[in-house]
Amino acid sequence: MVLTRSSKKAPKPQTPPVKNLSKAQTPPLSKAEKPQTLTSKKGAKSQKKPPLKKQKKDVVVEEEEVSDVESEEIDESDDGEKGSNGFFSDDDGEELLGDDFLEGSGDEEEVLSSDSDSDSDEDDIQKESEAIDRAKAKEEEDADAELLDFNKEAGPEEHETFRLPTQEELEEEARGPPDLPLLQSRIKEIVRALSNFNVLRPKGASRKECVEQLKTDLASYYGYNSFLIGALFELFPPVELMEIIEAFEKQRPTSIRTNTLKTRRRDLADVLLNRGVNLDPLSKWSKVGLVVYDSQVPIGATPEYLAGYYMLQGASSFLPVMALAPKENERIVDVAAAPGGKTTYVAALMKNTGLIFANEMKVPRLKSLTANLHRMGVTNTIVCNYDGRELPKVLGERSVDRVLLDAPCSGTGVISKDESVKTSKSLEDIKRFAHLQKQLLLAAIDLVDATSKTGGYIVYSTCSLMVAENEAVIDYALKKRNVQLVKTGLDFGQDGYRRFREHRFHPSLKQTKRFYPHVHNMDGFFVAKLKKMSNMKQASEDDDEAVETVEQADVSSDDDEEAEAMEEMEKLSVPSKQPKENKERLAKSKEKKKGKKDGKSKSINVERKPKKKRSDWKKEIAQAREEKRRAMRENSKGKQ
Repeated sequence: MVLTRSSKKAPKPQTPPVKNLSKAQTPPLSKAEKPQTLTSKKGAKSQKKPPLKKQKKDVVVEEEEVSDVESEEIDESDDGEKGSNGFFSDDDGEELLGDDFLEGSGDEEEVLSSDSDSDSDEDDIQKESEAIDRAKAKEEEDADAELLDFNKEAGPEEHETFRLPTQEELEEEARGPPDLPLLQSRIKEIVRALSNFNVLRPKGASRKECVEQLKTDLASYYGYNSFLIGALFELFPPVELMEIIEAFEKQRPTSIRTNTLKTRRRDLADVLLNRGVNLDPLSKWSKVGLVVYDSQVPIGATPEYLAGYYMLQGASSFLPVMALAPKENERIVDVAAAPGGKTTYVAALMKNTGLIFANEMKVPRLKSLTANLHRMGVTNTIVCNYDGRELPKVLGERSVDRVLLDAPCSGTGVISKDESVKTSKSLEDIKRFAHLQKQLLLAAIDLVDATSKTGGYIVYSTCSLMVAENEAVIDYALKKRNVQLVKTGLDFGQDGYRRFREHRFHPSLKQTKRFYPHVHNMDGFFVAKLKKMSNMKQASEDDDEAVETVEQADVSSDDDEEAEAMEEMEKLSVPSKQPKENKERLAKSKEKKKGKKDGKSKSINVERKPKKKRSDWKKEIAQAREEKRRAMRENSKGKQ
């Protein structure tokens, strides 16, 4: 039986090479010849496997060759049946088992081949994953090595030689003009040392000395005053401080906002591209913004600009309006509206429905506000000229649905636009702005109706980086009014501070957002969104009196003679209370001894009478301001 099978199947290995004439014929023949000399099972396996595999590979052949292959498969099936019958017999079990194993049906071998293919795929995936892991490990090693090289770029010997300048050397530098290359190299060395002070510490220098020298060098190299450099140093570590200072030295990209009342962003972009303006969509978070890289025509004097198709507006100015999220048919107040970028954006989102009160305190800025409103086609806005702190009295408390307060601030986030901020701001300015912002925010909260079906929100924003003008103001409002912080709806930006140095703020301040020029490529900005929970005030009468006395001090900035006179009278009365209270205590102790209680009670009653007349001086101040406004209007009309 064995001889007949081998004779039948001897030509079988020769058929696959006939199919693949283009391929090399020698390897299959050599493989077929070698197993004939072997008598073991392994030799038999090597004899049969190559033809089976080649039959699978060479499926598409000519018709004549297919017929030959079918005849051979019939022979194999006949042999397989014989082998299967012999498998259950007891004669020559081992040989018949080997023959039957080799001559099994094609389906079994297809399953085996598919299993081998799946195993090979799994092996390939495993190898690829191992290669990815090795690549990641190598990247981490390279990053660590690069960081080490950055810290020791000049070599350990040169770092050891670096030292802070002595007092004599500083005096010599102060006598002449600033040596900018020397300052720049020293700034880099100190920043590198502070990034890893334990390793790169200069000889004989403490961390405090390095920090003070860095502040001095930064102030002289970039033109800052000592206060602002110190304030920025409290906000950022040395490496990030250098990044934001360098970002302030560069202009932010020019951005424009599409006026959806008149056009669409795609149509506007096509028109401006035809005029030679190189632009792109601003970002994924804005559906109306475009960033302008360069332009062959003045971007603020195109026919589209004059027709009100777009507004020149910084990217950071989009954020407060997006956080406000105005709805149609609402009553909204913009406390500080000029020049009108945010107001027109609100009107576009409302589709010219509802009512907007655009307030601006400074009369010269009203012209730009009204001009932009007309140019952009806004028809649902009323322009008014009031102090933002008086709006609850003018419009009425609980009279609107939403309020946008882009408060006046120190401008420490827009130094790239106004470099005078580097030297003009001081601690007193920050305190003055913070106090004004607290008053404006309380007034804005009083304007909102907590029972509004769609609103009840207040958005507070500044272009300042100072914590005293941002988180501290919001924390003050949380204590004085029944409001809560809610999410701004902005998906990017850094969370506000919950703690800063010795200050501890409300935990919900993490829902506020901060934006930095070196991180987000826009002006420094702060945005917070408040929800008014009830119309009840949490502030006590003493706190209100304190706020009112400060309001008197702020009224003096309007050059109103009568207001100044009233303010001086009140100032004189406030410090006189302390000695009077001391005298009253002494009088009480004496009267207890001498029994003179009647005189004491009369003096107390006399002193308490002025407190009941606070409304009088408020009315007088309001009247004085109205008279002044009328006089200014009459003078302007007379000049015209």
